[in-house]
Amino acid sequence: MTTDKKPVYETLGASGLRVPRLWLGAMMFGDQTDESVAREMVAVTRDAGLNAIDTADNYAGGESERMVGKLIAQDRSRWVVATKVANPIGNEPNDRGTSRHWVMREVDNSLKRLGTDYIDVYYMHRDDESVPIEEVLSTFARLIELGKIRYYGVSNFRGWRVARMVETARRMGVPQPIVCQPPYSAVTRLIETELIPSCNHYGVGVVAYSPLARGVLTGKYQPNATPEANSRAGRGDRRMHQTEFRSESMNVANELKAYAQSRGLSPTQFAIAWALNNQCISGVIGGPRTLEQWQDYVLSLDVKITAEDEALVDKLVPLGYASTYGFADPQYPIQGRKPRG
Repeated sequence: MTTDKKPVYETLGASGLRVPRLWLGAMMFGDQTDESVAREMVAVTRDAGLNAIDTADNYAGGESERMVGKLIAQDRSRWVVATKVANPIGNEPNDRGTSRHWVMREVDNSLKRLGTDYIDVYYMHRDDESVPIEEVLSTFARLIELGKIRYYGVSNFRGWRVARMVETARRMGVPQPIVCQPPYSAVTRLIETELIPSCNHYGVGVVAYSPLARGVLTGKYQPNATPEANSRAGRGDRRMHQTEFRSESMNVANELKAYAQSRGLSPTQFAIAWALNNQCISGVIGGPRTLEQWQDYVLSLDVKITAEDEALVDKLVPLGYASTYGFADPQYPIQGRKPRG
């Protein structure tokens, strides 16, 4: 399957690395997606002229990395491979985080699982504030010197922490992160307020995940209804229930689904195209479970978002806000008030 247009490639942040606006996310590989289906997804990605794939060391207990490495081995050099470090891998106190001790060890584990001798983009999967930022930056700079990684990025960081990391890297004279990976969708637009402007100012590209709000924007969930057992919500996904499984988001999803269908589009195509229509971000990551889902993602590259489309989303969820009044992601606790009493 191919799209009607040649994919657009852009440089990622303040770097010379050129990437497409749509990345194949391999979070489901080795878990909900078996190797035969994953192979077909990778083939569709090649046929569409896309070359970027995103995984992590803790996805499916490392099986995602192993599967990705196997499926791209025949043409490894054409792929931009991103993986991540920091989330817990084992029960030992140092089997997590961004300490030099762990990162230097775990990068070799990822390289082995991927069956490659370098990682194109190595993300800090979360902000580990327990480690001095100078230690983190010098470690990632060393990995670049050793040729184990080409570039690095951050994921799930707040805007001020991105700024501090870049300013510290410049002071130390080491490479700065070139990309940030936050959640972003039409029902959770919080990163438009501070994070995106910070990244744009500092030359950090933004490649967003969960553009379908963890599946909510497909319109398959309904308020006060029990989700299907084989769905992400039905499987009891903790992060989904903390974030996107909100009745207000489902109501918005229903309106957008009807609108998309009136335009002859699937809700997935509309949601992905809307996210990609933000020129302040570099791209989005799709996390498909099935081949059909990934094909739908790829078709979104042909969709043109109009001023009317933008106005509708802004009416439903204002710029910089979430669908739910007062929503705050527990992974990013609000820290600006501490009562004296």
